[in-house]
Amino acid sequence: MARHDDLPVPIFKSLEPVYGSGSQLEEAELRFSKLKSKFVEIFGHSPDIYARSPGRVNLIGEHIDYEGYSVLPMAIRQDTIVAIRKVEGEKVLKIANVNSDKYALCTYPADPDQEIDLKNHRWGHYFICGYKGYYEYAKSKGIDVGKAFGLEVVVDGVVPTGSGLSSSAAFVCSSTIAIMAVLGANFPKKELAQLTCECERHIGTQSGGMDQAISVMAQSGFAALIDFNPIRATELQLPAGGTFVIAHSLAESLKAVTSATNYNNRVVECRLASIVLGIKLGMKAEEAITKVKTLSDVEGLCVSFAGTRSSSDPVLAIKEFLKEEPYSAEDIEAILNEKLETIFINSPSSLDVLKAARHFKLHQRATHVYSEAKRVFAFKDTVSSKLSEEEMLKKLGDLMNDSHYSCSVLYECSCPELEELVKICRDNGALGARLTGAGWGGCAVALVKENIVPQFILNLKEQYFQSRIEKGVIKKADLGLYVFASKPSSGAAIIEL
Repeated sequence: MARHDDLPVPIFKSLEPVYGSGSQLEEAELRFSKLKSKFVEIFGHSPDIYARSPGRVNLIGEHIDYEGYSVLPMAIRQDTIVAIRKVEGEKVLKIANVNSDKYALCTYPADPDQEIDLKNHRWGHYFICGYKGYYEYAKSKGIDVGKAFGLEVVVDGVVPTGSGLSSSAAFVCSSTIAIMAVLGANFPKKELAQLTCECERHIGTQSGGMDQAISVMAQSGFAALIDFNPIRATELQLPAGGTFVIAHSLAESLKAVTSATNYNNRVVECRLASIVLGIKLGMKAEEAITKVKTLSDVEGLCVSFAGTRSSSDPVLAIKEFLKEEPYSAEDIEAILNEKLETIFINSPSSLDVLKAARHFKLHQRATHVYSEAKRVFAFKDTVSSKLSEEEMLKKLGDLMNDSHYSCSVLYECSCPELEELVKICRDNGALGARLTGAGWGGCAVALVKENIVPQFILNLKEQYFQSRIEKGVIKKADLGLYVFASKPSSGAAIIEL
């Protein structure tokens, strides 16, 4: 039997297999009806086909996917749906949104080789990521996609933007799959996960691949351990007595806009830490610069060093060879015997980081990555263990708390709102709570015993959200978008209605 991630994206002729039954199905039916009406209103025709991809919450394993380490997310029910129609003889891509007041119609040439204007950020750029990526993939596979043609598109996304729940990956994945479906093609999910990860790099984010992998490959009822190089997903059944509650800090995490000082900055710091470690552990500088891309590339050297101290912990090498004080660019250049701009010459987004950075905290970033990678496997082993449910939930909560400390103190990707929210979660009985997603805003995820979830959510509303409602930050009627319980949901699908 084929592995789940070797199968193509499922195609359904009704909504039940994706959205289940009851109120969730009714809500989905209403959304699809509105989406179709909007499509007809704008373009005068019905769409040919629909594609949907969900957002995700990362349970543990933050900022380590781009370092080659496994992560442990689950898909949430909130998703992005793309309705699409192929228009022969046209040379324009028209991308509209159900929420047309907030997201104006975007038009682009039907040219897969077009460059995305990163200095002029438009919401439609995410669709173009999928468009460019699909054509690049088809070309690499020797697939003839024929002459350029127009596309009419309407998007409906309910993953909150800037939430750390991967609204951008849900949009890029659903766009790519919609383009693939309207062309009558379908590929294995693991190939699409890789393709969509590369797509998002067109918008200047050095994505590690977790968000796209879970969005494409998730199975209802299961979290997944996502491995990289190659991408694969291993389903994990979570303990029934625990529920994950997701709460938005209401500080928006604008990953694509702030990447030079936040997200991409950490990617560069990790690369520099890995090269410096490689050199300190015996590699020639030239070899380290050429061959070492991530901290996982030098983990073996770090573990070998730890072995001389009767340990297998790579963090021992960090303590020995990376100073705790921040490094200047000149400090690192003296070790590497090379200008930093030369090392990153082929990465415009990394060069933007170098222009903006005042210093580099190599010790702290590397310590976070190695310790967080270890926590992911401790989480997986705990879920698979013979512990009682009570002990299992406590241990999972402790790992989440340790992860948050590392993200906040060592990786510095938290913010005051997330710190307040995480504390309120713990004060109200969460077994564990941590920031999730890129950080610098967005959401916290809390592990809560099933039987206290309603009261827990009520307490969060009173102690965190009520003051924000009173200040007009959000409307009371929208609270359900910002705090909700979630069980693991299903992944991407093509829908023919």
